[in-house]
Amino acid sequence: MNAPTEKPRGREAQRLETRKRVFDAAVAEFRRTGTAGADVGAIIEAAGVARGTFYFHFPSKEHVLLELERREEARVAKEFARFVAAPHDLPGALAKAVRLVLSVERRVGAILFKDVLGLHFAPTRPPDDEWTDHPLIVQVVEEITRARDAGEAAAEIDPFHSAVFFLLGLYALLTTTSDSRAMRAAMLDNYVSTALRGMEPR
Repeated sequence: MNAPTEKPRGREAQRLETRKRVFDAAVAEFRRTGTAGADVGAIIEAAGVARGTFYFHFPSKEHVLLELERREEARVAKEFARFVAAPHDLPGALAKAVRLVLSVERRVGAILFKDVLGLHFAPTRPPDDEWTDHPLIVQVVEEITRARDAGEAAAEIDPFHSAVFFLLGLYALLTTTSDSRAMRAAMLDNYVSTALRGMEPR
């Protein structure tokens, strides 16, 4: 039996509480204006902290985005893991991945959603960032590997490249389009179908 995790106390608890206030205030401002237009002054006023406190916890606005991305990826990966633990096929898994990515938009709003997705293409992304740091990519690689080994997908496909192309293509599509919900749904269905055709056994 695992010992219960001790809650932070004293200064550490205060530091974490302040960080949470700054993060929540920044996300609220980003949702309203987008990251580029966000006013750090408005963030620190809403959080009730000094300007230096913001930069102590988040050296730049992009660091807030990276933290939000990490949290949302963990949430999505947990849901995806629950889905693939039950009987399923590759088309169902890829369609589920799309729905889970779209669920982020509902949680954070359309403006901030595009900013988060845009991080994947940012030249300022941390140089030590690896694909294995992104749990959804890891899980989609595992799912395509499973499908290939089960004969659902072509034996010659590379699961890593197939997963990265699928997810980055999805992120790019969602970042650059603003069609009606019905049009976007049809476009995403077509995107998944096209991806699956490229992986079909020959």
